Amino acid sequence: MTHPKNTAPTAATAPSAEQQLSGSHTSAPISAADAWPDTSTLSKHAKLPALFVSHGAPSLATEQSATTSALARTGQNLPVPRAIIIMSAHWQSAKLEISSNPQPKTWHDFSGFGAELYEIQYPAIGHPLLAESLAQQLTARGITCRLNPMRASDHGVWAPLKHLYPEATIPIVQISLPQHYDSVACYQLGAQLARLRDEQILIIGSGNITHNLQALRWEADSIDQSANSFKIWLLKQLKTDIPSALDWQRYPNYKDIHPSDEHLLPLFFALGAGQRVSVVHQSMAHHSLGMDIYRFD
Repeated sequence: MTHPKNTAPTAATAPSAEQQLSGSHTSAPISAADAWPDTSTLSKHAKLPALFVSHGAPSLATEQSATTSALARTGQNLPVPRAIIIMSAHWQSAKLEISSNPQPKTWHDFSGFGAELYEIQYPAIGHPLLAESLAQQLTARGITCRLNPMRASDHGVWAPLKHLYPEATIPIVQISLPQHYDSVACYQLGAQLARLRDEQILIIGSGNITHNLQALRWEADSIDQSANSFKIWLLKQLKTDIPSALDWQRYPNYKDIHPSDEHLLPLFFALGAGQRVSVVHQSMAHHSLGMDIYRFD
């Protein structure tokens, strides 16, 4: 199954959170119940949202800023998840992969930063049973995917989670961003997993609302007005016209904001899982990096 780039549904055909990523039809929603021996408490807690977090530079992990404070407050205010399913911009793959690593290492997948950053560890465990259950259920729906038992946690995972859940006690299942997926495919994948929010699973897309490293001005207080205008426009579409948001590449000169799309696509994964957007945090960092955090219910 392939998903061509630069395609989006019209207002009349936009997929809902209950529609399928593939043409196959499976009536039962995807569930996490098989991953836990005791499912008696699954329906006794409030539904979790889906989140989109702008993870910025890897140094986010050691910063104290308005962004990191917002992440910390979010983690404190949400019901404690049983597990986290996260799509990071920093795991692109040929096909959809799901990490089944029981002990994912903290991968310092960058260079040129201070020694303190390379000493950080985020020792959250994986959840192989949940990964296997997801892979089986997606495969049953005709969605090609495979398990990856070796995947480490890249900084798109641990840098924001270091503030969101600093104790690293919640199991993590990372899913990849297939290179052929566009905004619609990411949205539909998120829609497949939407019901997991009822089962105390926190779904996160980790990327950046704006991401042009060529425009970066390290630690500058200035704001790239073109990047700021883009995120204001996109947020309006998310609130009022989801098909228009999915067709984000119609925005004039969008490549000045996202020269490549991998940091924006996790937003649409979270959108598919929740749809109704609210703003948790908005700011800019290093001139051109939008650090917005959105909640989808």
